[in-house]
Amino acid sequence: MSNAIATDGDLAWKTGPIRPRACTCGSVVCQLLHERVMTDMSRRMFVGGVAAMMAPFVGLHAAEPGAGGMPKQADRPVLLTNLRLFDGTGKSVRQGVQVLIQGKVIAALPSAGEKVEGAQVIDCQGKLVMPGMIDTHWHTMLAAVPQMTAMTADLGYLYISAAQEAQRTLMRGFTSVRDAGGPAFALKRAIDEGMVPGPRIYPSGAMISQTSGHGDFRLRSDIPRAANESLSMVEQVGVAMIADGETEVLRRVREQLMLGASQIKMLAGGGVASMYDPLDSTQFTEKELRAGVEAAADWNTYVMSHVYTPKGIKRAIKAGVKSIEHGQLADEESVRMMRDEGVWWSLQPFLQDEDANPYTDAVRRESQSRVAQGTVRAYEMAQKYGIKTGWGTDILFSPKGTVTQGKQLAKLTRFYDPMTLLKQATGTNGELLALSGERNPYPQPLGRIAAGAFADLLVADGDPTVNLDFLSNPEQNLRLIMKDGKVYKNTL
Repeated sequence: MSNAIATDGDLAWKTGPIRPRACTCGSVVCQLLHERVMTDMSRRMFVGGVAAMMAPFVGLHAAEPGAGGMPKQADRPVLLTNLRLFDGTGKSVRQGVQVLIQGKVIAALPSAGEKVEGAQVIDCQGKLVMPGMIDTHWHTMLAAVPQMTAMTADLGYLYISAAQEAQRTLMRGFTSVRDAGGPAFALKRAIDEGMVPGPRIYPSGAMISQTSGHGDFRLRSDIPRAANESLSMVEQVGVAMIADGETEVLRRVREQLMLGASQIKMLAGGGVASMYDPLDSTQFTEKELRAGVEAAADWNTYVMSHVYTPKGIKRAIKAGVKSIEHGQLADEESVRMMRDEGVWWSLQPFLQDEDANPYTDAVRRESQSRVAQGTVRAYEMAQKYGIKTGWGTDILFSPKGTVTQGKQLAKLTRFYDPMTLLKQATGTNGELLALSGERNPYPQPLGRIAAGAFADLLVADGDPTVNLDFLSNPEQNLRLIMKDGKVYKNTL
């Protein structure tokens, strides 16, 4: 549940375009959408054509645009000079250093004043240079469309909207995201091929859910499903896949790996906005979870798991899951188990504050309140036990919410000192992305400013030794945005 912004990030499709829950016309809309899509295009044709369809919708303000309006790769080294450096390790901000970029990577950190023959020099005017930020729980396709638009718009429109939001995400300073479920493969490809601007995407593909689980978006009228019945529309589109039993879990996980998933998302518990699965429910047996984990491990990657409760957390860890998503209802025993097994805790600021989703019914408000109270305790326990902690937002169906992405980081200084928090959103999150091992689509280091790392960096007006408030207004305070050594913004 995404208390931080809109709906439960992993649940949002229950109130979204395919299976709306808050609207009595949902089944009619879904049927019409299904008929239109299946008439116009097959799923394979759709995925193959998305990139070409998005190409005309590029319009960014880069320093040196190349073909199609995209920034071009510098034909000579770029030297950033006159700067204060935060390198993503959490060490003190330092001066007396420069950043040398060659192509897509950082080549070296020469001393201040050292000349580099033939380099293009960018004077950073004494401002902060830091790595591009990373959001490790982001839903690329539906972060920025209102719920009603998602319910009624053509799928092609949703992809175009997602492409535009990808550009805005990059311009907020987020150069990488881990997609926590949904059909993001086509947009990832378009970004990687330079057709549209956006962050690096680590796609999970369709979320794997049991029947009646957190990713089962069918209506009651769809039950029961015969063994030989066709997949539901949400499964055909690639938002979630229903799997019961070890054999079916293996099939569905392997399909996502075939499509290009860098890690797998399995749903091991309920959520706040759920219609069928209550917050306290535990989903998938340990054997089913282990089947998914083993299939991912055979491809040298890992499973991330949506789950809130201690019972679900412990079951997921026993099965070999490497990243607990949410987990705000954890107790000390389950947190110690995370620590002992070296499991990551991917937390989001679900604080029932001005950014939270309003619920009208008492049951959901109570569940939301439980998660918000658990969020405060979760951040305390994560630090008490030294858990490897990732940061993400889980923003869904909220055009107004997406613009607060940086704010969602800055406000967590109530739990962490600013330097530690900034490290979490850069170098630490980069380590979490690297868990994908051989399936890592971007094998150079991310979230760090060091020789050999990808040249993803920001020049900012701000002092992270004091606070991170400057990230709340990226349009004003991010003066230069670079990804892959290409300058997408420069107002220095």
